[in-house]
Amino acid sequence: VRTRGAIVIRKVFAERRSLTMEEASSADAAVGAARREARVAAEPLATEAEGMQLHLSSSSATGYKGVVSSSHGRFRAQRTVGRSNVILGVFGTAVEAALAYARSVGEYDSPAVVAEAEGMRLHLSDRSATGYQGVHMDKGRFRAQRTVNGANHVLGQTFDTAVEAAVAYARAFGP
Repeated sequence: VRTRGAIVIRKVFAERRSLTMEEASSADAAVGAARREARVAAEPLATEAEGMQLHLSSSSATGYKGVVSSSHGRFRAQRTVGRSNVILGVFGTAVEAALAYARSVGEYDSPAVVAEAEGMRLHLSDRSATGYQGVHMDKGRFRAQRTVNGANHVLGQTFDTAVEAAVAYARAFGP
């Protein structure tokens, strides 16, 4: 329906032949948005991917909770943890973004944050979305980093779980 509306707007502007730059830009933006919405609506919603249950949403234009379409035809996965908006990454499809969201829900909603692992005391944080100091989400995985004198020191890999990244952080940066 919106696609037809955008086409009608463009035809009206073309007939008038007196477009300002602002009107032309608005018409192109409306057509682009309508095309993105039509593409998302045309894709069947997957309820499961890679063995994980995806979170469907009737109020999201993409059909998935925590997934929004960007202006470049890609999909951003995000979630709110505490008072922080955590961007999980930008993906080529809505299903990939929904999978990243599902993974993050599984990780964040785990029963407890462990204080020790592999014989190391982990650095807990109530300000971090992961529950660990220096551990951050990175496209559905976890990375460990620390800022020292304004410079970020990132461990060279990402990890499957927040606990693995917290152990790497504890090893690299000490107690």
